[in-house]
Amino acid sequence: MTAAENVCYTLINVSSDSEPPSEVSLKTDLEKGEIKAKTEALKKVIIMILNGEKLPGLLMTIIRFVLPLQDHTIKKLLLVFWEIVPKTTPDGKLLQEMILVCDAYRKDLQHPNEFIRGSTLRFLCKLKESELLEPLMPAIRACLEHRHSYVRRNAVLAIYTIYRNFEHLIPDAPELIHDFLVNEKDASCKRNAFMMLIHADQDRALDYLSTCIDQVHTFGDILQLVIVELIYKVCHANPSERARFIRCIYNLLQSSSPAVKYEAAGTLVTLSSAPTAIKAAAQCYIDLIIKESDNNVKLIVLDRLIELKDHPTHERVLQDLVMDILRVLSTPDLEVRKKTLQLALDLVSSRNVEELVIVLKKEVIKTNNVTEHEDTDKYRQLLVRTLHSCSVRFPDMAANVIPVLMEFLSDTNEAAAADVLEFVREAIQRFDNLRPLIIEKMLEVFHSIKTVKIYRGALWILGEYCSTKEDIQNVMTEVRRSLGEIPIVENEIKKETGELKEDEVSAAPAQKLVTEMGTYVTQSALSSSRPSKKDEDRPPLRGFLMDGDFFVAASLATTLTKLALRYVSIVQDKKKQNSFVAEAMLIMVTVLHLGKSSLPKKPITDDDVDRISLCLKVLSECSPLMNDIFNKECRRSLSHMLTVRLEEEKLSQKKESEKRNVTVQADDPISFMQLTAKSEIASKEDQFQLSLLAAMGNTQRKEAADPLASKLNKVTQLTGFSDPVYAEAYVHVNQYDIVLDVLVVNQTSDTLQNCTLELATLGDLKLVEKPSPLTLAPHDFANIKANVKVASTENGIIFGNIVYDVSGAASDRNCVVLSDIHIDIMDYIQPASCTDAEFRQMWAEFEWENKVTVNTNITDLNEYLQHILKSTNMKCLTPEKALSGFCGFMAANLYARSIFGEDALANVSIEKPIHLGPEAPVTGHIRIRAKSQYLSLQQKKTTNLCSLLYET
Repeated sequence: MTAAENVCYTLINVSSDSEPPSEVSLKTDLEKGEIKAKTEALKKVIIMILNGEKLPGLLMTIIRFVLPLQDHTIKKLLLVFWEIVPKTTPDGKLLQEMILVCDAYRKDLQHPNEFIRGSTLRFLCKLKESELLEPLMPAIRACLEHRHSYVRRNAVLAIYTIYRNFEHLIPDAPELIHDFLVNEKDASCKRNAFMMLIHADQDRALDYLSTCIDQVHTFGDILQLVIVELIYKVCHANPSERARFIRCIYNLLQSSSPAVKYEAAGTLVTLSSAPTAIKAAAQCYIDLIIKESDNNVKLIVLDRLIELKDHPTHERVLQDLVMDILRVLSTPDLEVRKKTLQLALDLVSSRNVEELVIVLKKEVIKTNNVTEHEDTDKYRQLLVRTLHSCSVRFPDMAANVIPVLMEFLSDTNEAAAADVLEFVREAIQRFDNLRPLIIEKMLEVFHSIKTVKIYRGALWILGEYCSTKEDIQNVMTEVRRSLGEIPIVENEIKKETGELKEDEVSAAPAQKLVTEMGTYVTQSALSSSRPSKKDEDRPPLRGFLMDGDFFVAASLATTLTKLALRYVSIVQDKKKQNSFVAEAMLIMVTVLHLGKSSLPKKPITDDDVDRISLCLKVLSECSPLMNDIFNKECRRSLSHMLTVRLEEEKLSQKKESEKRNVTVQADDPISFMQLTAKSEIASKEDQFQLSLLAAMGNTQRKEAADPLASKLNKVTQLTGFSDPVYAEAYVHVNQYDIVLDVLVVNQTSDTLQNCTLELATLGDLKLVEKPSPLTLAPHDFANIKANVKVASTENGIIFGNIVYDVSGAASDRNCVVLSDIHIDIMDYIQPASCTDAEFRQMWAEFEWENKVTVNTNITDLNEYLQHILKSTNMKCLTPEKALSGFCGFMAANLYARSIFGEDALANVSIEKPIHLGPEAPVTGHIRIRAKSQYLSLQQKKTTNLCSLLYET
């Protein structure tokens, strides 16, 4: 193990602006100064030694004048000093002066102050010289019987470290610690002693656990955690022991410590796949999520539940716990709620869907009364989408869900209302039996809709699916009510000139309706002004038109045309037919008149004029072809779109299930656990070891089958082959840091001393610590590791040099300049998904846009799109069916997200110029948008590069 990989016990901050003092002044302060001066001088000596200075002349001075002092600060500094100071001669023999140091620490191990004893014992854990430790062994043993627990627990650690490194110094350590553990009462001492037995003598640890296995639930949490680890390791190595300890793990699920419960649940899942064990572990996870206040803990435990769900045999057990999982929705954090709803949706079945829908309906109603939290609107959207998915998968539930959701069409939050509208549109198309209910509810909330986008959608649904005479008349009544008195222009001019009083009530033409009893009633749509501002007096539809939003007028014209054509086919009375058609045409004409006038804030657009004029022409002619297009083709297109979307969802679910299902080939060998050798079992993955590696950032990723994705592809040559020192670096990118594993080779016949890798960074990178200096023998090599923290997706550069001294040479330090290491932004970009509405919203919000002109030799549109996806780490949001076929051009939306939560959007618009022949390359452009300018620029550079450097 190289010096850079050694465990670091102490970190010392060094001020860069201070100048190093001379050895003479330090010697004077150490000999004759006061306590304060000696303390400062000792600090300076430690810093100088850490920076590579030797200072051999001060060793005896410190032993004579500093070591005998009883000041506690001095003693703490001396522990650091003796840890870092060279203790051996160049030929590896122990310095004679260290005998005096050894005697001083023997006295400290017998000191009456427990802090000094405990600190000295901790220091002895760091010593690697057995000659220094041997005289101290009796004093260390004696510390096991000290009255203070701080001394005893550090004595156990010291004995464990010495036994691990130099077993001959204390061969009876396991027996000694076992006897100590039996009689010990303090929890921290017992924990350290038990931990030592686990690693030094597992059989003794098991013997002790067997004697007290019924009392485990009364132990402290730190000891319980170690017991869980022991049980896991024993059962992992020897599965026959599972029955012996699984009851103990069950008991630990009831521990008062959240950490113990979490580890016990994870261990129980790995040791047993019985439904009762999985249910107990899952219930434990759910309790942890509900009771823990930290959102990070909630997300971690939720991930464990999701892992359980992904196992085919465990999914059915978790289905019975869906209602318990939904208790997590009481957490206000949106990310926790999002994961919880997704998990519940994955687990829903015909057995629990009714209860799930009831809970979600209650949650939706709650959000209607809560407005102070900023995430309430987003949470409501999540609930609506979840209910939507439930209704699609279980059509029987749609009738219960629709009445509750329809109320949210009048919500001021357009996104939530749009989700409800999308759900209603799909439900009314798929479920014929629900159409009367949906139309009735839609007419109830129609007048209270506040946003123009939702109003347009509601108009379209009513125009498309109202098929009875009564429904058509009701829609016309609501339209007149929302439009107010017509002609609109004359009415508005009268209001402005004051001819119309504010409290004047105007009634729309009465409509004759037939009730359920068969009697006739007359209904009039009253439009009365409220005593408020003039703008607020206007009905909703008129308000939209006066604001200049005439796209809703085009939608209204289409709706009225469909209703009029359908009314003509239903009602046989010519007079009524003409009356209804005339009324529809009057509304369209008055809207056109308003658009051409100067009253609205914005004039009507030519597209909207053309649309309304077309509808007027259709109503005036009433041809069968137009009737077929308006009343059949529109619905057929919607049906086709919903069918395609459903097929895509089923296909993606099928792919997910295929990933989760473990496929076994017919000729695969069968592994019998009972016949497996212990060495083979032990070689399997250890969960505790994996979690430790993950915490240290050393997770072993599975390399891709492609040889270009192997480690060799990430090796960067830093120096030339003819340089005296050859160096190359493997760049390993973790989530928030970069690990540089630098191989340094001495290509000379000289010994290189103080060989130091000096690094600096450009961009949003930060070097965590300075690599330690090395000594390289002739033609020797070593590995140096350096950690670099990453704060954003900004491209960074790491540069530096290697400096060294040649042994026996009187010249200055030698220096080899290293090549720059460029950190690519693509290592932080990951493919992600979002809905079309979210994509459009982000596209409108993001202000940084870059446009890349396509310049490539690829001749196939799909091939170029796949090349862009692979090169930029983005995901295509446009469905495959929309991209299938060949029409000479292609448009697709791409999306990716960085590990820092930054979004990157791209729109690909490419075509194949057919007139240039079949071998003509793809042309077009790619527009890239991001919230930050740098991310947008870097994606542009990457896209531009992959367009230019495509290799066939």
